[in-house]
Amino acid sequence: MSTLTERAEHAEAGRGEPGPTTPVEVADGYRAGRTLPLGVELVRQLKRRRTMVMGGILFALPIILVIAFQVGGTPGEGNNRVNLMDTATASGANFAAVNLFAAAGFLLVIPVALFCGDTVASEASWSSLRYLLAAPVPRARLLWSKLVVGLTLSLAALVLLPVVALAIGTVAYGWGPLELPTGGELSSGAAAQALVITVGYIFVSQLVTAGMAFWLSTRTDAPLGAVGGAVGLTIVGNVLDSVTALGDWRDFLPAHWQYAWLDVVRPHPDYTDMIQGVSVSVTYALVLFALAFRGFGRKDVVS
Repeated sequence: MSTLTERAEHAEAGRGEPGPTTPVEVADGYRAGRTLPLGVELVRQLKRRRTMVMGGILFALPIILVIAFQVGGTPGEGNNRVNLMDTATASGANFAAVNLFAAAGFLLVIPVALFCGDTVASEASWSSLRYLLAAPVPRARLLWSKLVVGLTLSLAALVLLPVVALAIGTVAYGWGPLELPTGGELSSGAAAQALVITVGYIFVSQLVTAGMAFWLSTRTDAPLGAVGGAVGLTIVGNVLDSVTALGDWRDFLPAHWQYAWLDVVRPHPDYTDMIQGVSVSVTYALVLFALAFRGFGRKDVVS
């Protein structure tokens, strides 16, 4: 009996994919590394409605902020203190930085949780996961393709917001240096470099949410549960970080370092907090990704 026939019969009988000890024949020309190509998976995910809706929301945010500033007047009027938000209309670079500042705490968490948490659980909810494994796609290969595409879409979402904000801000407020709320300014070249570093750091800091969402996605057949669970746990982390009574224990929370990128938006950048934030986020993310691969490799897939 061929590999495809054996795996299909196991799937249709409700027993999921054959276990790792089940002897199966290998078809001529079969290569595990060629199954579920990244390009195919990327096109599948790009065509989904939730991807388009999320992209539309991120595209619309800068437009909404421009309208809000037009209706409400210049930000910071009547304030005795000046912060980054108050410099939003100074230049396109300032407007892009303000969009990142406004979205980093919560809005940018959603696309990361969505793209990484919905990816495996949605296949299970559609009852197509077992047929992917019966194709046959090795479990590790399936998870790898799903994870790479999920992280790619998450990075694209994080890049889309500042790029659109920079373009719209330049049209609305002109091209110029990045004016700092503490005084001074960064040249256009230095501002562009700071924005690139900022996006990269936000992406790394969001790897914890991605890892949590991806792990939950391998544990449940409900996509909303995986996405909502990751978002909820991220919010819990933010709440715990606000509890000053925890003292130095907050240093172990990824949320404690989420705004460390603000140290780059200054005349003399300081990367100390960013390095600590990267180390904490990467450590948590690697553990969560490892749990996802280990658990899914032993899971009885019947969906």
